[in-house]
Amino acid sequence: MKASEPLLFELSAPGRKGCRLPELDVPEAPLPAEYLREELPLPEVSELDVVRHFTRLSQLNYSVDTHFYPLGSCTMKYNPKVNEELARLPGFAQIHPYQDEATVQGALQLMYELQAFLGEIAGLPAVSLKPAAGAHGELAGMLMIRAYHRARGEEQRDTVLIPESAHGTNPASAAMCGFRVVAVPSDRRGNIDAEELARVADGKCAGLMLTNPNTLGLFEERILKVAEIIHRAGGLIYCDGANMNALLGMARPGELGMDLLHFNLHKTFSTPHGGGGPGAGAIAVREELAPFLPVPLVIRDERGHYALDYERPQSIGRMRSFFGNFLVMVRAYSYIRALGAEGLREVSRAAVLNANYLLHRLRGAYDLPYERRCMHEFVLSGSRQARKGVRTLDIAKRLIDYGFHPPTIYFPLVVKEALMIEPTETESREVLEAFAEALLAIAREAEETPELLHSAPHNAPVARLDETEAARRPNLVWEG
Repeated sequence: MKASEPLLFELSAPGRKGCRLPELDVPEAPLPAEYLREELPLPEVSELDVVRHFTRLSQLNYSVDTHFYPLGSCTMKYNPKVNEELARLPGFAQIHPYQDEATVQGALQLMYELQAFLGEIAGLPAVSLKPAAGAHGELAGMLMIRAYHRARGEEQRDTVLIPESAHGTNPASAAMCGFRVVAVPSDRRGNIDAEELARVADGKCAGLMLTNPNTLGLFEERILKVAEIIHRAGGLIYCDGANMNALLGMARPGELGMDLLHFNLHKTFSTPHGGGGPGAGAIAVREELAPFLPVPLVIRDERGHYALDYERPQSIGRMRSFFGNFLVMVRAYSYIRALGAEGLREVSRAAVLNANYLLHRLRGAYDLPYERRCMHEFVLSGSRQARKGVRTLDIAKRLIDYGFHPPTIYFPLVVKEALMIEPTETESREVLEAFAEALLAIAREAEETPELLHSAPHNAPVARLDETEAARRPNLVWEG
């Protein structure tokens, strides 16, 4: 806390009240003695104190509505408020999952049509909306791959291949399903090393977990060769669709050889991302994998009525209570319908253009590990600055002084001193210019006044924390 700021926490004063409890509407009874404390120093504050306190704290936070949020791999983009309004419509927001299907035909129709839209976008016709988030979609995909091979009597397929450039949750999802994980290195251009992939793709290979564009922000240049190698070995290809912002309307993963794909509806299709809120990890698969999809699926009968289909004997079962995070689906449906095919293509064009523009502005000041055109995000290295004693963490903290949320740092692990930047399609050129100028200024400071970066941020409400200590021994209690 800067000394010039008023105290934010010492607000309590004896006798102040912020609320009045209603009269008891049940018989009064003694409280259990074992739960009572002699001392209970609760704050005594007025309603005005409380409102100002939390409003002030909220203004110290970064958010997409107030700041540029260039977190690579996370797609923290602005989402149209109209989709929030539609998700609040009583016919969507106030229905209950125990209602009879006849009373929620509109909601079921929306889910049915969203399944079809996502299948068309992915080039994979069968879709389940049930997984509740990205990693949950990965888990569903791995369970389906396991069920598929077991149904074919190929239990020996116990290995999943995962590129070094995949998303970090991929190995955990595979391991949770009992698979042995084998890492596949990248080649000098940031692609999967196809020769090494061919060497390890044997009769025990259940499949490959692939992120495309990968976590380096690069499109897999040999994707068709990769698909050929895995399919020849009898495996399946699971595609992590978290980076679909780069592909919408431009490439369909099913046509590139992918067998399964999960979408992050909360990255790509308009649900605000971050803050621990609900997501959705809808999964799309080839027709031959459809019997294994999690239940229920929304179907339409010959009378045109919509229903929930649980009668799928080969299904991996239920992935979530009820039917998934429905209001996330409403936002996704609204987003897709509003943009249409050409609008979705424009999302990808703008995301890729913005990323390449920023990369062009910054490539001379920071090391670029792979000299290629990027997709919707890119990875720089602070190795040049590290030789001057300035770490990537210092660069990130200094960005706060310039009014920007830092990008993702130290990920992916294959790049030393990584800075992973995703500008998204929703930012203007003026914002990108300001962000680029800030990073260029920091690069100059690293050369001329490195000590300035070591103690950054200087203009934030809280100075730099000991992050290791904060993670291992968090202090979560305010003591005045």
